[in-house]
Amino acid sequence: MSGTVLLVEDNPDDAFLIKRAFKKAKLANPLFVVEDGEEAVAYLVGEGEFADRNEHPLPMLILLDLKLPKMSGFEVLQWRMGNPGVKKIPVVVLTSSNQTPDIKKAYELGANSYLVKPVSFEGLMEMVKVLGMYWLILNEVAVVGG
Repeated sequence: MSGTVLLVEDNPDDAFLIKRAFKKAKLANPLFVVEDGEEAVAYLVGEGEFADRNEHPLPMLILLDLKLPKMSGFEVLQWRMGNPGVKKIPVVVLTSSNQTPDIKKAYELGANSYLVKPVSFEGLMEMVKVLGMYWLILNEVAVVGG
């Protein structure tokens, strides 16, 4: 089975479009969606409804929005840096903000890439294809937790 991708996105329309783009791009990777930063942390540590690692495996890639309820994407990045079991998982920030301070802060907190959400579905499709090719096929990752 292909490695899991965790999408942290509070906008249901954006989550739907990203899921649709994954299907149209024929990416076989299972895509799990959580709606806020607290859910993302619970998923990554395997707490509560995410305790079954067979059903909710650690992802090989995290797609992270920055503007999230309960716990922002920045807070998730900061939390990740202090948790050896997950800090090696690549994080691609996928957000609507193209503000330089947000970009700098995301990289300072350990983001591996920063992408601004395209306005059109066609643009999103192209982004997902490239993202899939690089992060899910070509990129070599360290064994998580190792």
